[in-house]
Amino acid sequence: MTQYKEDCRECPRLATFLDQVKLEQPHYFCKPVPPFGDTSIRLLIVGLAPGMHGANRTGRPFTGDFAGILLYKALFHFGFSNQQESIAADDSLKLMDCRITNAVKCLPPQNKPEPKEIKQCNHYLKSELDLLKPRTLVLALGSIAHQSVLSAFQLKKSDYVFSHGARHNLPNQLVLYDSYHCSRYNTQTKRLTEEMFFSVFQSIKKEMEN
Repeated sequence: MTQYKEDCRECPRLATFLDQVKLEQPHYFCKPVPPFGDTSIRLLIVGLAPGMHGANRTGRPFTGDFAGILLYKALFHFGFSNQQESIAADDSLKLMDCRITNAVKCLPPQNKPEPKEIKQCNHYLKSELDLLKPRTLVLALGSIAHQSVLSAFQLKKSDYVFSHGARHNLPNQLVLYDSYHCSRYNTQTKRLTEEMFFSVFQSIKKEMEN
């Protein structure tokens, strides 16, 4: 099983949409977005899907749009990166002991992947999760990312309910943390504040240091 396939066209709606965007924005990446970071890690962050003018433009998760501002600020603050801004795939940013991926690798129309697309893409996420060592921490940004992690291991959703700041011991010795997604909507409506987001990272950092 592969973690990522650059020429994947398994979801016709997403593949067609990427073709259309590429015609309108020829300089955009417009392909499945690969994971970013080392493979030997203690923390895997799982987002939802690439943003139109962020990862879909730059080719790196959470890079070049609003959603990445808070995430990379937190990663820098807690020692997971060497700088607090992620502007382009060829900048000097490096992650330490951390990797970022998405539950869905391709840009979906209106930022909303369909359930069958989330399911179709899950084998890529599963292959990433299967590489993780015992006691690795997984941070799901939003309920779809949370459910995608559970789906990869065929775990019952009702046994691991999503809520911001929740911590779940998974039967395969991984630990799943939950946070609201750091989207523009969530931060501007104060559903997710910087303090709330940093609090989750504080718990993660504390567990990693024990």
